[in-house]
Amino acid sequence: MKTYTNRTEYVNKLLSYKDQDLIKVVSGLRRSGKSTLLEMYRDLLKKQGVKSNQIVFLNFENFELRQFLNDLDGLYSFIIEQLDLSKPCYVFLDEVQNIKEFERLVDGLFVKPNIDVYITGSNALLLSGELATLLSGRYIEISILPFSFKEYLTARNIDVANKYLFYPTYFFEYVNETSLPKGVELRKGGFDKIYEYLEAIYKTIVEKDITQRHQINDKRAFENITKFVASNIGSPLSPGNIAKTLKQDGQNIHNTTVERYLDYLVSSFVFYKVSRFDLKGRKQLATQEKYYLVDTGLLNILTGKERTTDRGHILENIVYLELLRRGNKIWTGTSRSNEVDFVCKTKTGDIEYYQVAWQMTSESTVEREFAALEKIKDNYPKFLLTTDDFTQDRNGVKHLNVFHWLLEIA
Repeated sequence: MKTYTNRTEYVNKLLSYKDQDLIKVVSGLRRSGKSTLLEMYRDLLKKQGVKSNQIVFLNFENFELRQFLNDLDGLYSFIIEQLDLSKPCYVFLDEVQNIKEFERLVDGLFVKPNIDVYITGSNALLLSGELATLLSGRYIEISILPFSFKEYLTARNIDVANKYLFYPTYFFEYVNETSLPKGVELRKGGFDKIYEYLEAIYKTIVEKDITQRHQINDKRAFENITKFVASNIGSPLSPGNIAKTLKQDGQNIHNTTVERYLDYLVSSFVFYKVSRFDLKGRKQLATQEKYYLVDTGLLNILTGKERTTDRGHILENIVYLELLRRGNKIWTGTSRSNEVDFVCKTKTGDIEYYQVAWQMTSESTVEREFAALEKIKDNYPKFLLTTDDFTQDRNGVKHLNVFHWLLEIA
């Protein structure tokens, strides 16, 4: 089962920047589909008549390219020799952060006439430091996420337009197995295969992208911090709180160390950090951020059978990732007497508010969830997302079935 054919949104985004004087940077978690996206795009170029001597595609995770990792001049010559520079050419550099001083290579190719450059990386630090300085204003970042609920069902050949599907069952499988493309392919082999796959990816991220790169010696402390955050997705956290909790368990870790480790996890796309927004003062706050996991299947590795995150927070995690996919800038809303799950600035610059709850099981739940949005005294759209089949709007708040919202079913 080929599960990658439904990522047309990302392919179209790349196409819209084709031959424009910008470096295309595709970022995201390891195995979230970056390489496959570039392969799909390359195949599309070939179908459009682009010849082999106009394309170079190199994946720097491949063992046979190891000779070039420390030989910038040799690599540059190797790429240029393969191209017919009298025509538009396309250079794809996959997992480019593995090359020593890759910034100079990227810049050298970019300034060469007739070369359109595409790079991928599994670390947000790719666009920090020297590369950002060198390429200031000359690149566009396309951040790729694992499968959405809609992409996941499509990958399983399930008709998402079928309104009679029992969504909760599929959703349970989606959040408990994995949303990573290859992991969905492996589901035929049973949950053990998915678990082994996720474990291998997580170990690679921790070893290659974090502990080796940043020379972390206290691996136990790092692991405990990671597990603590995973157990508290959607809850306000601060480095001070985490350090205090770990100290009670006999681990003495300084606030600044916790903060640094959190930054590494966010840079490697394991977690996404959401800042608080003061609903009254209309400004971003600098403390008590919330963290969401890139793939809830990783909870099997990080929290195991002792998973403490309830289904409401898991649903909140999925809604956050979907809002991100749809191009929103996202905060969590707070005021002295009120909290709302998400405050969003849309691609068009408009504001929207979202409250997420699993189910309206009692009158007090109904009151609490609606009231969080009703207390916000402006005319921007406000949405309450739950798994309830029967929804009822109230005082301008639109109550939507979350599965329909995720699948974009009217």
